[in-house]
Formats: sequence, structure tokens, C-alpha cells
Amino acid sequence: MSLLKQTIESAGSSLERGEFSSKELTEAYLKQIRGLNGPLNAYLTVFEEDATQAAQRSDERRSRGESLGPLDGIPLAIKDNICVQGTRTTAGSKMLDNYVAVNDATVITKLKNVGAVILGKTNMDEFAMGSSTEHSAYGVTKNPHDLARVPGGSSGGSACAVAADLCVAALGSDTGGSIRQPASFCGLVGLKPTYGRVSRSGLIAMASSFDQIGPLAKTVKDAEILFNAIQGSDKLDQTTVEKRETRKEKRENLHGLRIGLPKQAWGDGMSDGVRTHVMEGVKILEALGAEIKEVDLPYADEALAVYYVLMPCEVSANLARFDGMRYGRREAGHSLQLTAYNLFDTYARSRGHGFGPEVRRRIMLGTYALSKGYYDAYYRQARKVRTLIRHAYEAVFREVDILVTPTAPSTAFKIGEKISDPLAMYLEDIFTVGVNVAGVPAISISCGLHEGLPVGMQIIGKIYDDASILNIANAFEKASR
Repeated sequence: MSLLKQTIESAGSSLERGEFSSKELTEAYLKQIRGLNGPLNAYLTVFEEDATQAAQRSDERRSRGESLGPLDGIPLAIKDNICVQGTRTTAGSKMLDNYVAVNDATVITKLKNVGAVILGKTNMDEFAMGSSTEHSAYGVTKNPHDLARVPGGSSGGSACAVAADLCVAALGSDTGGSIRQPASFCGLVGLKPTYGRVSRSGLIAMASSFDQIGPLAKTVKDAEILFNAIQGSDKLDQTTVEKRETRKEKRENLHGLRIGLPKQAWGDGMSDGVRTHVMEGVKILEALGAEIKEVDLPYADEALAVYYVLMPCEVSANLARFDGMRYGRREAGHSLQLTAYNLFDTYARSRGHGFGPEVRRRIMLGTYALSKGYYDAYYRQARKVRTLIRHAYEAVFREVDILVTPTAPSTAFKIGEKISDPLAMYLEDIFTVGVNVAGVPAISISCGLHEGLPVGMQIIGKIYDDASILNIANAFEKASR
């Protein structure tokens, strides 16, 4: 039996039957990382000793009949903006090059409590700002399906690690599509939970009203297992809600289900290959008994503009603390000069050297939109339209049960193809940002290959109804095998 290519479900079953140990499984993945991480650049830090010790503890528990559940002994990867106590956490930035987390993020505490083995921290766009993982200060991550192409972003390292069998599953974060788009590019399942279902405590913030942690996995069942382990309320994050059951009765057919295809998402802007495969996915849903209808989703076209006004404003506020004095890299004064730099010079040099160009761009955009004379025209107006977008989702979900769109307008693009054109890169989020603006849940699931590259289909649900999209995605996955 191959110790690699495991799912959480298959690995858990094999561990229970004694076909292999967690230590053997973990060592197999560590060996795979040593062999493939060089060309792929999926991991920034690997915890070989800690992971091996965690696996040994899992084996000891299992030998006593004290298994902690389906994640006990399962090797996972963690995006490098999620804090793991005592380990380097960079958020893909030189600003945090030497930062060692002083505590665990809430999701890490929950994973450790159920016995998961953490293999290491994965590469990402700097402070989660990007759609290709080309904006990492530590080099680009490659797509395992084609090393000349990007894995998506900002959770590209986590997606690459799962797709290349460098872990069983992984955690990422999704601010405007950063779990779902890499899942689409790498042929995985990626879940963006309802805002507030998963604690953000210990997640290095990008845009606090949009950020959400979620799973990247090989199957819908794996995504559900991981989601159930990390969801629930947290006193350290007052936006969280109580844990809700996702184990509704599993649907083998979709009779009575109303699926809406937003006409705003099915016009121009997507490649022919993506359109073809996602429509084939829709036909599978229809064959399972679902009713398909075109719906109008007002303000869908404005969602991208709203996101790219509000998100930089929150970035500007959240990253203000990384100034070389309170947090982050501090640039020392010039050693040949007798006079020290003043405070402004320290700020400017620290932030100028610590932040990459995309982070600086978004900080400046946000600071501008929040400045006197522009606050009302940009930030306040975007907040008003965000409310209209939320109402539009509420209205459309009175007509249908779920929405289906492509996850991304194209398959994985080539490294370097869009890096010099920020607007082209931002348009990669065209189908995903509305979900974050409205705070609703969505899942990306692979629906085929176009010229050897994966295509993702996005299923969007009502707020707090994460269970339904998981069940529908599970039915689709079984029918499309």
C-alpha cells in the first residue's frame, strides 16, 4: 500500500486497522517533502522533529485504544499566516522574516487537541495579497500539474502541498478567493466557510471583515472532517458563532434542489475551456435531479470594485502596526553616520525594505481611500454598496437554494504572465470576491481537465448553511467519478 496519495478518510481507516503507523505515514510525507519541495517551493518551514514526535504520540494513544478521532495521526500543512507556537511565521514577508509565534492560533489548538500532525508552514503571497503566490518574498510556488504555471494564491503553497502529496490536507485562508482559486488551479476541494464559522484568532490579519480560515483537501469528505475540527465559537474572536452540525442526511440525488446560475457570472470573461467543463458539471447536477434556472444577482459586477476599495482600507489599518518599532523588521541607521535616523526615517526604511511592492501598493491605495476628502467618496460609498450586495444574496436565495459559477475565469496561467499587470491579476478574483463581500459560504470542486489543467466549479450557499454546499458537493463528487 502506498503511504502517499492518502485522504484523511483512507489514512484514518488504515491507521485504525493497523496497516501502517502514524510515524510511518508522517515519515513518508517528510521524505516526499525532502525530495520535491526544492522544485515546487510549497513549504517555507518543515517541522521534522516535532511532526515525528506528534506521530509517535498518536501511535501510543491508538495502541491504548484512545484515538482522538478522524484526524489523529494525520499529517497536515498550515499556511504561513496561521500562528503555530514556537515556530517561524512569516506571512510570506521579509517584514516577519525572524518572527517566532508566541502562541497557537485557535484553529491550531483545535487540531492539536484532536491529534493532528503538523508537518510545516506553506508558502503564500505576502500577507495573503495575491492570486498566484508570485508575491511571496521567498520565491514563487509551482503548480504540480505544470511547473511553468502558478498554483493560484494566496494559499498556493497549501494547494501545491496537497496536490503534490506533500501532506494529506491543509489549511489556507480566504479573503477574496484565496482557498477556492488555488483549489481550482490544482484540482482540489477548497472550502470558504461562512464568515464567523472559524476563529481568526492567531491568523495574521489582512482584511478583518473578509478573512476566513478553511480547508484544502482531496475530497469533499476530507474538507468536511477538517472543517468540523476547526469550526465553532471562540472567546478570542467575537465574530465567531457556535459550532453547527454539518452531518445532515447525505443526498444521493438532488431532487427538489433549485440551482441558480447568476447571469452576471456566465457572460464574457471566462475561457471557453472553463465554460465547457463547468457547464458539464451543471449537467451532472441536473441529472441528479436538480432544477437549473438563470437568476439575476444585482451588484455582482460591483463586488470586485467594492472589494478592492474596502480590502486595501483594512490592509492599511491592519499593517500599520508593522513599522519596525512595534512589530516587524527594523532597519538600523547607517553605520558610517554619527547621527541616528529620526523616527520617520526608521518607519520609512523598515517598511520600505520589509514590504514587497504589492503590499506597498495596497497600503497606499487604502490610506488614500481613508484620507480626508476621499473617505466619503470611496470607503463610505463602498460600505453602502456592500450592504446592497448582501441584500442581493439574501433575495436570490429566496428564489433558489444554491448558486453555481466557475471558480476562476481561466485555468492556471503561466508564471510571470500577469505579475506586471495588477488589474489583470485582480480580475482573477471576479467570481470569488462576492462571496467574501456577502460573508456566505462557498466551495470549489474540480469538474474536469482542460488541456491537462484542472477546472473548478464553485457552489455558493446561504449564510450559515455550510452543510448544504458540502452535501451537494459530495453528491456531485460521487456522480462525476
